[in-house]
Amino acid sequence: MSETEPPVLARKDGRVGRLLLNRPHALNSLNLEMIRRVAEALDAWEHDPEVAAVVLGGAGERGLCAGADIRAIHDDVRRGGGADSARFWAEEYRLNARIARYPKPYVALMDGVVMGGGVGLSAHGGVRVVTERAKVAMPETTIGFVPDVGGTWLLSRAPGEVGTHLALTAGAVGAGDALLCGLADHFVPADRLASFATALARATPGQALEEFAEPAPEAALAAHRAWIDPCYRADDVAEILHRLRGSGTTAAKEAAVAIEGKSPTSLKVTLAALRRARALSSLEEALDQEYRTSVAALSSPDLTEGVRAQIIDKDRRPRWSPGTLDEVGEAEVARHFAAAPGGDLGLGASGPGVGN
Repeated sequence: MSETEPPVLARKDGRVGRLLLNRPHALNSLNLEMIRRVAEALDAWEHDPEVAAVVLGGAGERGLCAGADIRAIHDDVRRGGGADSARFWAEEYRLNARIARYPKPYVALMDGVVMGGGVGLSAHGGVRVVTERAKVAMPETTIGFVPDVGGTWLLSRAPGEVGTHLALTAGAVGAGDALLCGLADHFVPADRLASFATALARATPGQALEEFAEPAPEAALAAHRAWIDPCYRADDVAEILHRLRGSGTTAAKEAAVAIEGKSPTSLKVTLAALRRARALSSLEEALDQEYRTSVAALSSPDLTEGVRAQIIDKDRRPRWSPGTLDEVGEAEVARHFAAAPGGDLGLGASGPGVGN
């Protein structure tokens, strides 16, 4: 991307509208301008008879999108309490809902890194394509945050407790596991992805997939469900850790170590959010709930501390507050599910056609 290029490139190509996230130097991390440009393109193409489908990709060689620009969120919270971040999330989550209900095929090319907000722009689409280079994750607990962009909706509906495992450990999965977890639909090898994308200009997504899709790699997590499901079935993080440590399985013990390094507050709120999301009836309701947990995180010290440790100072030694699970009381968890001070999104009240 040059200084004169916009952060999202939108153009018509044959029968498709192409969206290219265009901040490769920042692994296409999202800001408010990008959210608005994607939304504007979807508005323009929805009723355009020349556009039969939308194709989302990312510039550069490293991936589709690493998520939101969390350094900007850190600076916003430190500078002004997070008002700009709340505005960003409100527009981002509305866009996530719009993508899920978009009336034309929305094809997401999930190649390389697809994390956080990148999942929100891709995994709600109607045609989600992964490659063997894909690294799909909701890494929020690592930075003192809670899965958002519809992540709690998606992960709470993954088979068994695999979604709980991914949410608490913040682990990344490849193509096979992305398909297992319902985060993607089809596998196209990376060396055929450009040809597949080109074919979409002249063929329907179904026709292009018939030509280029191949059997997906093995889902590695499927073989671990014997310990994942019973360990993560508990509704208490401390009990989950107890079961993981006592499972007698090396991979389970490694998962426990990974979880122990995350924000205790984020872990408790994340587990509660996943359990609540299972009982919700729509993505929109989950996004409403996530807006509450996201805005509440703005007043928690862990979000800025997590970003400092992972992105700014990169010492990877966050000082969480509170520092232990026992110190995170029920009232603190409940606070994250209260109505946001500036008002809720109200997406769920709008019904499944929201944004259309």
